[in-house]
Amino acid sequence: MLSRRWFLFLPALTAARAADSPAGWKLTWHDEFDGARLDAGKWVYVAGGGGFGNHELESYTSRPQNIHIEGGMLVIKAIKESYTGADGVARGFTSARIHTHGKFAQRYGRFEARIRIPYGQGIWPAFWMMGDGGEKWPDRGEIDIMENIGREPGTVHGTVHGPGYSGAEGIGGPYSLPTGQAFSDDYHVYAVEWEPAAIRWYVDDHRYKTLAPGDLPTGARWVFDSPFYLLLNLAVGGSWPGNPDETTIFPQAMYVDYVRVYRRR
Repeated sequence: MLSRRWFLFLPALTAARAADSPAGWKLTWHDEFDGARLDAGKWVYVAGGGGFGNHELESYTSRPQNIHIEGGMLVIKAIKESYTGADGVARGFTSARIHTHGKFAQRYGRFEARIRIPYGQGIWPAFWMMGDGGEKWPDRGEIDIMENIGREPGTVHGTVHGPGYSGAEGIGGPYSLPTGQAFSDDYHVYAVEWEPAAIRWYVDDHRYKTLAPGDLPTGARWVFDSPFYLLLNLAVGGSWPGNPDETTIFPQAMYVDYVRVYRRR
């Protein structure tokens, strides 16, 4: 049973988080990663490998070596090691991927996370969303809130994928820090604001890309009108980032301070 002290403290926490909400938005879901372990009521672990269509090299696991809570941060760690997953295939790297499918999804709103990303050739951190419907990818849609490929330490990408504009044909744009700065040097807030006829990407509240239905290829379908769920992962290798090389240092870790979702007031 919670003590009276905790009952007194919980409203203060709620009020503080509500006060932190961006103007015009109401908090609907969040994870501050302040427990002892990942909240199974909010997240699902992904286990396995096979490249996920991207020729990635890692096996995703739920082991604490690859994913744990530390000092109020979610830590997802990519490790160079020989590991045989549940599929019986030995791979040379392990990491972790989690999602909220079946736990939480929302249509429209502001979706943000404060993250410190890793670095290095072949390292590929991502914070993204997938359509919650039963259609196959890319017909159900994908919104990449933040992706980075390690060979571009000062640049992140925001992208959407849908029928007729997926994979290398995804639509979006990059955001770069001033010359000489790297995203791995500090935490940054990555966000999208998603409305019926627009998706806007932000880094630290600086809007760098807006997409509307009219920006799609002629005849392409706008599929961003149903609930989407959240994903966080740290991949190793793949068609886009390329594979690690002799310059890549392991282990590499992505630190997530919080994930928060809002609706318009």
